[in-house]
Amino acid sequence: MNSSDLFAAPPGYAPRSAWQRNCTACGACCAAPDIAALNKPLGVPCPNLGAGCLCAVYASRPAVCRDYQPDWVCGEVAPLPTLEARAARFLEIYGMGEGV
Repeated sequence: MNSSDLFAAPPGYAPRSAWQRNCTACGACCAAPDIAALNKPLGVPCPNLGAGCLCAVYASRPAVCRDYQPDWVCGEVAPLPTLEARAARFLEIYGMGEGV
């Protein structure tokens, strides 16, 4: 992936839209990866993930969450219809399993 542009798709993936470069509130980054600071295992939605895939502890979220930046994966998973589908695709992209 081009390190200067977080939205540049890696080889073999379709390019993402240049206009969508912000968080889409899809919840995949809160459901797919493990978050040790919250004792959240891989593939399990964060217990702080509320309605509309919004963080219930946003103002006091841990550094790992604060430091996460949207990238091309967001454009790949956000259009999927459910949180489960988005998390599964996120995990698939990163080779972390076949989903939740």
